[in-house]
Amino acid sequence: MKARAHIVVTGIVQGVGFRYSAQREGSRLGLAGWVRNLHTGQVEAEVEGDEKAVDAFIAWCNRGPSHAQVDGVEVTRRAYGGDLDGFEITH
Repeated sequence: MKARAHIVVTGIVQGVGFRYSAQREGSRLGLAGWVRNLHTGQVEAEVEGDEKAVDAFIAWCNRGPSHAQVDGVEVTRRAYGGDLDGFEITH
């Protein structure tokens, strides 16, 4: 089954390699999507692909890379669109 999720991560998640690590993890899981920093200090991502892979990516976001301190993860499930290609860091 295919799934899509919009994710906002709060905590110490900027300046610690979160976006680059998220891109690697998303690609490793075979997901399509994007990740970016927000001016609020949060990191935002949109991912889609196999439902189990999306769930695994969300679980990873709750930990993040080793230097991150994740305080919260807000997930909004969305309908799979099939319109994302690759996994990129956006601005």
